[in-house]
Amino acid sequence: MRILYGVNGEGMGHATRSRVVIDSLLAEHDVRVVASGAAFAYLKDRLPRVDEVLGPSFAMEEGEIQRWATVVQNVRNASKGIPDTVHNWVHMVDETWRPEVVITDFEPLAGVYARTTRTPMIAVDNVNMLDRCHHDAEIIGPERQDFTLARAVVRSMVPGAVEYLVLSFFEAPIARGGTTLVPPIVRPEIEAADGERGEHLVVYSSGDPALIEALKASGVPCRVYGMRGGPDHDEIDGNLDHRPRSNEGFVEDLRTARGVIAGGGFSLLSEAVYLGKPVLSMPLHGQFEQLLNARYLEREGFGICATEMSPEVLDGFLGRLDEFEAALAAYEQEGNTVTLKTVEDRAKAAVAAEPRELRRERRTARRRVK
Repeated sequence: MRILYGVNGEGMGHATRSRVVIDSLLAEHDVRVVASGAAFAYLKDRLPRVDEVLGPSFAMEEGEIQRWATVVQNVRNASKGIPDTVHNWVHMVDETWRPEVVITDFEPLAGVYARTTRTPMIAVDNVNMLDRCHHDAEIIGPERQDFTLARAVVRSMVPGAVEYLVLSFFEAPIARGGTTLVPPIVRPEIEAADGERGEHLVVYSSGDPALIEALKASGVPCRVYGMRGGPDHDEIDGNLDHRPRSNEGFVEDLRTARGVIAGGGFSLLSEAVYLGKPVLSMPLHGQFEQLLNARYLEREGFGICATEMSPEVLDGFLGRLDEFEAALAAYEQEGNTVTLKTVEDRAKAAVAAEPRELRRERRTARRRVK
């Protein structure tokens, strides 16, 4: 198959999991990648063919996503004109190499190409959970306005797929046709790791003062990684070991941790759940998708969702670690096998389908499930 694969450039989760899927597909198929932002920077030296395109980004202030500023920022970026690389990519796709199927990890330009040329498209991501599944009042909480806005944005990103494969470590009822929940894609080093129960916490944080003070007061050994890179070398502050960016070091610390304290990003939560590590999740303010992940994590019994940190919240988490470990012991996932096979099977089926069948599948994917 000739496969065009689009990768969203916000954060690293889209890029790291897409690399796993693309590496699997490259074993038998011709795959060309289009990516933006951080995803392009990560993938360009790790895959044979990656083209850069303009992608959406978020405006941040003190750790909170500014919703209106984000809209304005992306409109301004778009008004600067389409980079030459995009023109070159469009020409390449249209004139010299026409894909048989498009796969997108929440990357909109690949979706535009698929809809324009009526090429079948498969969406593979976790973010479509917001639109493709039902969420009850307890999950949505008092943030219904945020949920409604987030769902509308998600729905507009990659419409028109014949199949939405939604990555998830939790269960949620399907809301739209053409939707299948599949296990998360984890990095190969996580898939190969054997979880081991240690005594330390792994903390992935931007340095929230309330969190740091609560951690110091607890006396529990903590290995702290900064969201923005951290120090150049280990810095010891009492029971806190601030560690520099290191993929191998982080995986080893995660593998042997007693628990994890992090935001609500899907990739790290998925890795922690895969390794059986309880999580105290503190979602990024203004990011409803993270809040949704954290609330489902708590519902599954894998940890706690906390919007603010205090010594009482941390003590509550530490006091329930055995309970969370018992719930996590029941979680089952056979590495990436199921999801990778599902992606390839759905792509092959889309290529083999007749145009009339593809139109029917697109209509099915638009319909609400009662």
